[in-house]
Amino acid sequence: MAADSSFDIVSKVDRQEVDNALNQAAKEIRQRFDFKNTDAKIEWSGEVIDMEAVSEERVKAVLDVFQSKLVRRGVSLKALDAEEPRSSGKLYKITASVTEGISQENAKKVSKIIRDEGPKGIKAQIQGDELRVSGKKRDDLQEVQRLLKEKDLDFAIQFTNYR
Repeated sequence: MAADSSFDIVSKVDRQEVDNALNQAAKEIRQRFDFKNTDAKIEWSGEVIDMEAVSEERVKAVLDVFQSKLVRRGVSLKALDAEEPRSSGKLYKITASVTEGISQENAKKVSKIIRDEGPKGIKAQIQGDELRVSGKKRDDLQEVQRLLKEKDLDFAIQFTNYR
């Protein structure tokens, strides 16, 4: 009797890629003409990313530059949780955080999708902030991956540990 095949569904972000994207965005903001005299900047503040500029439009443009750098570096924008611009004295600020891990409610959603729409005989177990999917046939597991890629989930997922 062959052992079950399995893979894990995770939501992880490469912190180094986010850091590289932030550094590239900061460099572009310092060099671009349309950001001159707008006090625009982007930087880490502990675990969150702070963006600020003199107007709401400029701070949204800083966020847009940062998002474009993230996309180029292969980081899903679903992992970036940015707040609405808020006024802070004479500057406008946006605070963004990078979310990792699959919450319990999202794990239950994915598990329900697999149970309802996936092939028969596939089991999904919630293990902390990831989901282990197992089944007898590798083809069924690949079908589950295809199914989840087609779904427009509101969080980023990756498939790891395929055995």
